[in-house]
Order: sequence, then C-alpha cells, then structure tokens
Amino acid sequence: AIREELDTTVDERRIDLCNSGFIAITAKLLWELLPKIGNDNAKHEYYLTDLVGLTVAEGRQVALAECPEAEVHGVNTRAQLAHIESLLQARYRQSAMDNGATLIDPASVFFCADTEIGKDVTIEPHVVFGPNVKISDNVEILAFSHIEGAAISDGVRVGPFARLRPGAEIGRNAHIGNYVEIKKTKIGEGAKVNHLTYIGDASVGARSNIGAGTITCNYDGFEKHHTEIGADVFVGSNTALVAPVKVGDGANIAAGSVITQNVPGDALAIARGEQAVKPGWAKKYRELKKATKQKGKR
Repeated sequence: AIREELDTTVDERRIDLCNSGFIAITAKLLWELLPKIGNDNAKHEYYLTDLVGLTVAEGRQVALAECPEAEVHGVNTRAQLAHIESLLQARYRQSAMDNGATLIDPASVFFCADTEIGKDVTIEPHVVFGPNVKISDNVEILAFSHIEGAAISDGVRVGPFARLRPGAEIGRNAHIGNYVEIKKTKIGEGAKVNHLTYIGDASVGARSNIGAGTITCNYDGFEKHHTEIGADVFVGSNTALVAPVKVGDGANIAAGSVITQNVPGDALAIARGEQAVKPGWAKKYRELKKATKQKGKR
C-alpha cells in the first residue's frame, strides 16, 4: 500500500521508499476501484494512491519500478525547473565524454536531448546546442558558438563565435569561422567561410573561399531567394550577393562588389565604383584646414 506520512505508524516511517506519483492502471480496473476509495484518514481526503491497496486486497498483481530520486523530481517553480535542467545537462555532458567527445569546460556546454555527437569531437567552453544537431567525427567546435538544426560532417572546424541555424549542412573539412552565420545552406567539402559573414538560403561548392564581410542578400521584403556559389570560387571581402544569383565554378568576385547578375565559371566579376586618385589632394586639404584654423584664432 501507499500511505500519507500522517497516517503511517512508527515502523512504516522507517521505510525510505517514497511514491513518485506515477501510476499505470487499466481504465477498466480504474473505474471499478474508484468508487471504493474512502476518506478514512487524518485529512479526510480521497487519495488516488489507495488504488494500490485496493488492488492488492482484490488479489490482483501489483508491481513497482524503483528509480533514483532525480528521475522523478517535481517541478513547481522556475528555480526547480532550472535545477532539473542542470541534472539533465550533467547527464548529457557525461554521455558525450563517455562516447569520445572532449569537453574543455563541461559545465559551460549546453546540449539538447537529441544532440548527436561523433568520436573525437572537441568542444570548447560556452557552446550551446539547440534541437536537431548532428555532429560527425573529428569536429572542433570553438568557444561561444551556437548551433541548432545543423548537420556537421567529419573534420569540420566551427567558431569561435559562430552561429549555425536550421538547415545548415557543413561538408567535410570545411571551416566556419568567427562571427559567421549560416542558415539553410549547404557548405561544400573543404570550403572556407572564415570571418564576419552571413550565408543564408544558399549553396557553396567544394573548396570555395568566402571573404570577410560577404553576405547573401536573400530577402526582398516579401520572399526568400537562393544564391548558388559553385566549386573553387573566390569571393572577395565585403561582397553582397543579391539573390537570386548564380556564381559558376572557378569564378572570382572582386572585393567590394554588389553582384546582381549571374557570373559565368572562371570569370572575374567586378561591380563597384571606379577608384579615382587625386595626387597631392590630401596635402592641400591639410594646409587649407590649418590655415582656416589659424584664421579663426585671430
């Protein structure tokens, strides 16, 4: 039987096995026994736990499942919820390390229940994994990275301060560097997106290099559009790729370009204002400013 503490004897109080509140019973038996529950107890209340004693009294079989207290903690406050989360995170971290992952600072890494991690993965401090993340073998996740809904292949290096959003698929041996955000994009094998870049709704071919400050302009205010970057492409720094647009294999994009049209393979695309150089202008400007300043002091 299960008894409330107020109704127990001295000997019964020595039993340290407690009811967690979970009861599995057939609907048919439940409806048979509910009318038999009484309130002959210290609080004159009707306890659903009396079902156990009533079942035994009818000669029916009863079984229990014993588990650690942490498995059945109640959650009634946000503080209790945080405590339960900490217990789960400790379990996830231990499981990751037991299965071959290296966590430099385990307490600062946060996993999701469905995080999948391969062998010989190294995770630096302050990394957060959201839902639906799959990491293959020999991957490095550097500090302060946030990853959700992403698949990371063997030998990839991510971070620090990288963000992989849902739909990010990172190919073998690719590099995703600091302050890079990838969303709904396939990054090809050996490709590099190393600095300060947003790639969304796109595909990047194998071995391509995306320069610092590059963005795919994927949203026109109403709809998302796709950017296709081929293999062995070099995209110069501070490039804007206005989708929909395609860049062929082996093409080069000059730094500072705004690309609005397709670029053929092995071509060079330059889309920026022509540089003008005025010899001696800076010296004359300084002299003018100096003269103006001296005149103002008179």
